[in-house]
Amino acid sequence: MCRYARLGVLLVLFLISCFGNDGFIAKAQGQTFTVNGKITQPPVGTGPSIAGVSVLLSFNSTQLMTQTDSSGNFSFANVPSGVTFDVTPSKAAFTFNPVSQGGVLSSDRTLFFTGSSSTAGEIRLGAASTAVSESAADLTVTVNRTGDTSTQATVDYATSDSAGSSGCNIVAGQASSRCDYLTTLGTLTFAAGESIKSINIPLVDDAFAEGAETFTITLSNAVGGTLGVPSSESLTINDNDSSNGTSNPVDDTTFFVRQHYVDFLNREPDTSGLNFWTNEINQCGGDLQCREIKRINVSAAFFVSIEFQNTGYLVYRVYKAALGDLTNKPVAVQLVPFLRDTQKIGQGVRVGIGDWEAQLETNKQAYILAFVQRPEFLTAYPNSMTAQQFVDKLNQNAGNVLSPADNANLVAVLGATPSDLNKRAQVLRSVAEDADLKNAEFNKAFVLMQYFGYLRRNPDDAPDHDFSGDSFWLNKLNSFNGDYINAEMVKAFISSDEYRHRFGQ
Repeated sequence: MCRYARLGVLLVLFLISCFGNDGFIAKAQGQTFTVNGKITQPPVGTGPSIAGVSVLLSFNSTQLMTQTDSSGNFSFANVPSGVTFDVTPSKAAFTFNPVSQGGVLSSDRTLFFTGSSSTAGEIRLGAASTAVSESAADLTVTVNRTGDTSTQATVDYATSDSAGSSGCNIVAGQASSRCDYLTTLGTLTFAAGESIKSINIPLVDDAFAEGAETFTITLSNAVGGTLGVPSSESLTINDNDSSNGTSNPVDDTTFFVRQHYVDFLNREPDTSGLNFWTNEINQCGGDLQCREIKRINVSAAFFVSIEFQNTGYLVYRVYKAALGDLTNKPVAVQLVPFLRDTQKIGQGVRVGIGDWEAQLETNKQAYILAFVQRPEFLTAYPNSMTAQQFVDKLNQNAGNVLSPADNANLVAVLGATPSDLNKRAQVLRSVAEDADLKNAEFNKAFVLMQYFGYLRRNPDDAPDHDFSGDSFWLNKLNSFNGDYINAEMVKAFISSDEYRHRFGQ
């Protein structure tokens, strides 16, 4: 008996020598996990780090305290499995979003917080109203930041109007995002020390005599500061036509090309790009058949361009992979959220100009990391999901485009921490950028962009009431194996009354 007891003691000593006293105790008491995270200024996970934040971890009657390091990171090791825990950051003169996070601990957890200086100043529009001539290319809105500007701050902005589905020739005093200006949405980021920013809204110089027309831009969701007055500005476009024009400006090559930059790339053209595409059409001289073919090809080139494929089409695929098609609709995204997200990814990107590739990559990472934290995504992909469940749902939404090997690789990326936001963003991006998904959705997205780009509406918006038009063109494009010329799809849209009547009679 004593001999067996002595062997038991020796076994204990052996385990301690192999695993260390802490490791042995942890094994004896049950499984443990690590709770770590990062605290930054907005945007979440990628903004400037906040050091010296006190972070309190509470579970049962236990409270543990640590501080973020110079990179904004914190970590708690050996937290018992199964406890209900709560993590709360605090720092003088800072507010944090969310205030706290936690739940039942069943795996390693990575938590992200954003912090904003509560002593920061106000963010407000530079004026309560602004007016500009219709002949101006853009209307510029100024946003000011006053008070303490020592930290980063952000504010969302969005244009709006009440024109609805009214025709572009209707004289009612209301500007229309289909007819008169580009719907402009996004987030302004003030760097530390920065106090003034501007928003440029492209305008349409149409041929209608319509008088002065107004629309609105509104600020919201200030982070790192408070919203000041005014937070809404009335914007007026003063007409430069005394009577309706007898020719349609879209027949002018420069107007036609510039409008494609606005409608598909959400920006003014760069000089070299504008010259290239206008010359591509104008080289036909007076040959009308040549000009028609060139206009069709130039128009389609904007959809297949590197810039659109990495902005607008990527947004489409992110929605498709993340959430699938909309309820009772055969499309993955509608116009306004599409424009908001496309403008976010494309901000500051001009293909071939400057370090555009680095800017695009930064934009993509920030966009997809923010996407996996949206309420609709978190509802569809709760933290309780296993890695396999997460990948399988993305794959199902995307149309089962992943090979078994790709599926297994993405499950391995998530590993034992499938709720990790950075890993989730990495996996979502991998599915959205999968070559099979790109090919499978290309025609479907091409047709949808005809409605978004040329007609500036959803396929089932007035004057349509369902997706029969969208289905017609998709079936026709598919029957021609994606050959938009023989399918006459682009030709039909750019010669349609609805498109042409955006600009003139």
